[in-house]
Amino acid sequence: MKGVTGPTDHVVVVGAGLSGLACALHLLGAGRRVTVVERDAGPGGRAGRVQVGGYRMDTGPTVLTMPHLADEAFAAVGDSLHRRVELMALDPAYRACFADGSSLDVRTDGEAMEAEVRRFAGPAAAAGYRDLRQWLERLYRAQMRRFIDTNFDSPFQLLHPDLARLAALGGFGRLDGRISRFIADDRLRRVFSFQALYAGVAPARALAAYAVIAYMDTVAGVWFPKGGMHALPRAMADAAAEAGADLRWTSEVSTLERSAGRVRAVRLASGERIPCDAVVLTCELPTAYELLGRRPRRPARLRHSPSAVVLHAGTDRTWSHLAHHTISFGAAWESTFDELTRTGELMSDPSLLITRPTTHDPSLAPPGRHLHYVLAPCPNTTVGPPAAAWRDLGPRYRERLIGELERRGLDGFADSVQEEVLVTPLDWAAQGHAAGSPFSVSHTFAQTGPFRPRNLVRGVENVVLAGCGTTPGVGVPTVLISGKLAAARITGGSGRRPARARPLPATADVSTVPAPAGTDDPS
Repeated sequence: MKGVTGPTDHVVVVGAGLSGLACALHLLGAGRRVTVVERDAGPGGRAGRVQVGGYRMDTGPTVLTMPHLADEAFAAVGDSLHRRVELMALDPAYRACFADGSSLDVRTDGEAMEAEVRRFAGPAAAAGYRDLRQWLERLYRAQMRRFIDTNFDSPFQLLHPDLARLAALGGFGRLDGRISRFIADDRLRRVFSFQALYAGVAPARALAAYAVIAYMDTVAGVWFPKGGMHALPRAMADAAAEAGADLRWTSEVSTLERSAGRVRAVRLASGERIPCDAVVLTCELPTAYELLGRRPRRPARLRHSPSAVVLHAGTDRTWSHLAHHTISFGAAWESTFDELTRTGELMSDPSLLITRPTTHDPSLAPPGRHLHYVLAPCPNTTVGPPAAAWRDLGPRYRERLIGELERRGLDGFADSVQEEVLVTPLDWAAQGHAAGSPFSVSHTFAQTGPFRPRNLVRGVENVVLAGCGTTPGVGVPTVLISGKLAAARITGGSGRRPARARPLPATADVSTVPAPAGTDDPS
């Protein structure tokens, strides 16, 4: 594995999102001195927090899967996720609601989910689910160690027996087609393929290998941290500080001082100069490349995932049919993905993610109030309306979105809203997200694995990238891995769990975080 050459005693990590904090913890565990600089007033990055009228709103991801990956970062400094964060296992992980009025609770326990599928679609579908689950587990085992949790230096690294295993499992076929081999019911197929949207690819065009995301969601389990998702980066920052990291808030980087092919210092907008031996950039790729003054050559321009409109609504009531996470599917499916990724139109019959974090933590809202997070995928600003168009389009789309929610059973939603924050591609673009999308570079085949933007930059000896734009990709589990892989480029390690790491307690309560089936990790 290639890595940073020369001294690496003092590392500056730019950005205190999940990837930056994971990287910092792994570096600290390897004995490096670490300074973290963050332009915001606190940690989190995409996993931030805003407070409006007594409501504490997570501004980023709402779904936590594979928490053992976060524990790896804590364990690097002799700490543990369990000690820092109270996690609650969600059952159901999701509730799927369909246009025909039917609903399905997605459970991660195999027997419970098989029974739910039997109730929902009959015994043949239950048997198909059982086979699908086994396939998902085998797919995860074939991919995780070799294709996700690894630093790529060359596409030739793919030439490994695990590649043959992945091919034998049908991983290079199409996701929709592979899921259909197990399940005939169109509604069920959506439950196990909508995750392709996370990767920025329609299920009909996504590689079947991306079903590994469905494994994370529907087999490995979904968790919720008390205090909201922001509790995770906050705890990681606290652990890093206690392990000796120097955390600098409201510290934006203006330039990188370079000489003889190395960055010698990071200079802040305040004028402060921080000498260093190595740098990890976790900011958006365009920002990172601008700071470096160089952009890697690629045969084609990077394609970005669809964006999203998010309505954070603090309400004086809630609706009993909502679970913690509810996916409300429209009747349309293939045409929805065409609108999002090809024609650039707003969804004519939207599928929505509705999250109610106060289901498991009422303290996120004032007494007797509730918090709802409504995410509506939309085209990014390259494919669809430009960022500036959302200045007028945003309020109109909000009304359309609320009308759709009321048609789907959230009666009186408009009148229930006490406080709200509306986020559109205009806001994502203002935060520096390329193409106005918080989901970064899409996972087309040409932008996955060794073909994704590398975390090493040619021509600069001591800079490493981390975050969702680089290896291995988008999502909470993958950005945590990204931070670990970036640290390994500096320390010369494999990126595997350090020997001194402590496993989580074995007691079986809601705070215990088991490793998913099929992983080699003992945590």
